[in-house]
Amino acid sequence: MELSTILTPAIFLGIAGAFFGVILSIASKVFYVEVDPKVAEVRDALPGANCGACGFPGCDGLAEAIASGKAPVNGCVIGGADTAEKVSTIMGVNAGNVDRNVAVVHCQGDCNKAKNKYDYNDLVDCRLIADYQQGAKACNFGCCGGGTCVSVCEFDAIHMVNGVAVVDKEKCVACMKCINICPKKIISLRPYKSKTVVECKSLDSGKVVRNNCSIGCIGCGICEKNCPKDAIHVENNLASIDYDKCINCGICVSKCPTGAIYCEYPERVEKMKQKEKEKKEKERQAKLAEAQAKKAEAEKEKVNA
Repeated sequence: MELSTILTPAIFLGIAGAFFGVILSIASKVFYVEVDPKVAEVRDALPGANCGACGFPGCDGLAEAIASGKAPVNGCVIGGADTAEKVSTIMGVNAGNVDRNVAVVHCQGDCNKAKNKYDYNDLVDCRLIADYQQGAKACNFGCCGGGTCVSVCEFDAIHMVNGVAVVDKEKCVACMKCINICPKKIISLRPYKSKTVVECKSLDSGKVVRNNCSIGCIGCGICEKNCPKDAIHVENNLASIDYDKCINCGICVSKCPTGAIYCEYPERVEKMKQKEKEKKEKERQAKLAEAQAKKAEAEKEKVNA
C-alpha cells in the first residue's frame, strides 16, 4: 500500500478540521451574546428542582427573569426563605417575607368512610376514573383514588392511604403538580404554619353528604358561629377557612359534628371536647336540680293546701 493512500485523507481531514475550527471561532465571536454573570449566580442559588411552580421554564428561566428584573427575588416557591435570602444578597435587594406553602387534599372519604357507586379495578389514572360517572365515589367531589397525583410528585410528598391521597407537609415543596393534574380540583395550597383545614370539597346539601360520606362537611354553620376570630365561613354548603385570620385555636374542630375539619393539635381539640362535655353535664345537672326543686316546692304547696 502506497504511503500517499494513507497520508492524503489524513492531510485532507486535518485541513478541513482547521478550516471549520477557524469558521466556528469567527462565528462564536460574531454571534456572541453577553451573559449577565448574575444569572449564573442566581441559578446556583436556586434548588435546581426545575418544577416550574414559579411560572418559568425551570430554574434557568427563573434565574434569567430574576436577573432581568422580570421576577421577584423570592420567586422560587419551593426554596422558601433561605433561597430568597441568598438570591436577594446576589441582587442586592430585600427579600421580603416568604411564607412557605404546602399542598392539602380536601377529602377524607377513604374506603371506610365514603360509599361507592361502583367498583373498579383496571383504571389507575384519576383522569380516566373521573371521566366515567365522575368517579367511583358516591360523592362527586371526592378523591378518585387512582394515585395520579402520587405519580407526578417528584418529592415523595403525597401517598395513597386507604383510597385517599394524603400529603406529607414536611416533604411538600408546593410545586403544584398534584394540584394541576387532579381532575376533581380538590387539592390546593395552604400556609405551612396553618394547623387547621377543612378537608372536604363537597358542595352538596347536608342530607346528600350524610348519605355519601360520614366525614363530609354538611354546611351546618356551627363552626362559623363559634369561631372567635370570624375566620371560617360557610358558603354553598361548604365551610372554608381564612388563613390570615385563623389562630388555630381548634374550636371549630371540636364543634364540627362530622369531623370534616382537621387540626394538627389533636390534644388541644380533645381537651376542648372534654370541657364541652363537662359543661353540658353541669348544665344537665343544673336543670335536673331545678326540676327537682320545682317538684318539691309543688308537693309542699299541695300539702299546705
